[in-house]
Amino acid sequence: MSENQRDELAAIEAEIVEEPAVAPPVVPAFDYTDSGVPNFDYVRDKIENRVGTAHAATELSGAVPEAKSVDEQMAERDRAGRDKLEEIRRSMRGE
Repeated sequence: MSENQRDELAAIEAEIVEEPAVAPPVVPAFDYTDSGVPNFDYVRDKIENRVGTAHAATELSGAVPEAKSVDEQMAERDRAGRDKLEEIRRSMRGE
């Protein structure tokens, strides 16, 4: 088979493929106006997320037994610090 005949067979076996239709780009909803001001939904979502995070952190910090233990340790340390300070003040006054 000559090269010319092979090219003809290859051309016959080829398939014509049309260009795929290009879908229009998806435009996301913007969180800011054209002038750079955040819209109401964006601000509300941000506030709700912060409130939810703060609420969850508060629940978690109080629900864990270790958190209560840490709070008790901090209170004991503060009490010991105040007692030591009072002792130093008494010694400075000569009592």
